[in-house]
Amino acid sequence: MTGDTLGIGELAHRTGVPVRTIRFYCDEGVLEPVRSAGGHRRFDRAAIDRLNLVRRLRGLGLGLRPITDVLAGRCSLDDAVAAERAALDRELATLAWRRSMLRAVSEAAPADRADRLELLSAVQDGYSAHETLVRLWHPMTTGPIPPDTARMFLGISAPEPPDRPTAAQVVAYAELVLLAADSRLAFDVKASTLAGHDRIADLGVLHAEVGEACALAAPRVAAGERPSPGRALDRFVAAHAAALGRSDSLPFRRALNHRTAPDRRPHLRRYWHLAGEITGEAAPMGVAHTWLLDALNTSLT
Repeated sequence: MTGDTLGIGELAHRTGVPVRTIRFYCDEGVLEPVRSAGGHRRFDRAAIDRLNLVRRLRGLGLGLRPITDVLAGRCSLDDAVAAERAALDRELATLAWRRSMLRAVSEAAPADRADRLELLSAVQDGYSAHETLVRLWHPMTTGPIPPDTARMFLGISAPEPPDRPTAAQVVAYAELVLLAADSRLAFDVKASTLAGHDRIADLGVLHAEVGEACALAAPRVAAGERPSPGRALDRFVAAHAAALGRSDSLPFRRALNHRTAPDRRPHLRRYWHLAGEITGEAAPMGVAHTWLLDALNTSLT
C-alpha cells in the first residue's frame, strides 16, 4: 500500500475479485482509480465497499449499466432490482411462449402442420403480438373517456398473452393477431358501436352501463341460451339511449340495430370467440356483447 490507497493486487485480495476483472471495471468506468507516480492504478479504501457491491449485484445477474447507475446515484437499488426482475419475467414468458409454440406444432396432425407453422411463424413473441391488438383498439379509447375505463376496455379487447400459455392458447392468440392485422376487421371496428365519439357526451358512463348489461347477459351466455329479449337487452338499449340523449323506443331500437350491424359481422364474432379461448372465461365480455346485439336484432326481425 502507498499511504491510504490500495494497489490493484491488494484490492483483489481484500475483495476476492480477480485483478483482470478489476482492470475491466476500471476500463468500463465502474471503478475510478488514481495513478501513482509510476503510472500504477491506486484505489481509496471506499473502493473495497464499492467493489463488493458490484460483485454482489453481478451475482444477481445485473448488467454493468444498471450497476453503474446505482453507484452513480442515478438509480436506486430497488429500482435496478425491479427492472431486472421485469426483464427476467419477460424472458421467462418468451421462453414459455416458444415452448408452447413447439408443442402446438408437434400436436398438430401431419396434414395440418404446414398451416400450423405458417400461422405461428407470424407470432413468435407474445409481447409484440399484444401490441398488434392494442394498435387495433387504441383509437376506440380516444375522446371523453376516463383513463381507468380506457385501460379496462383495452384489457378486454386486447387480452395479454398468458404467462404460461397452453398450445391451444398460443394457436388462438396467433389467429387473433392475424385477425387484428386484417383490414376487413379494422374496417368493422371503425364502424362499430362506439364509433362517432363526438356524439357521445360521456364514454365512461356508456362503457360502464354496457358492462352492466353484459354482466346481466353473462349467465344466459354461459348456459348456452339463444339470444332473446329481457332485462339485459333493456339495460343495453337504455345505456345507448341515455348516451345519445334519446329515449328507448321502437324507432330507436331499429336505428341502434342498424348502427351496430358491423359488430355482428363474422370477423368480430370470431375475434371475441378467440379472446374468450385465451382468457378462459365462460362468458367473455365481447361474446356477451355480441349476444346482446343478436338479441336486439332477433327481437326486431
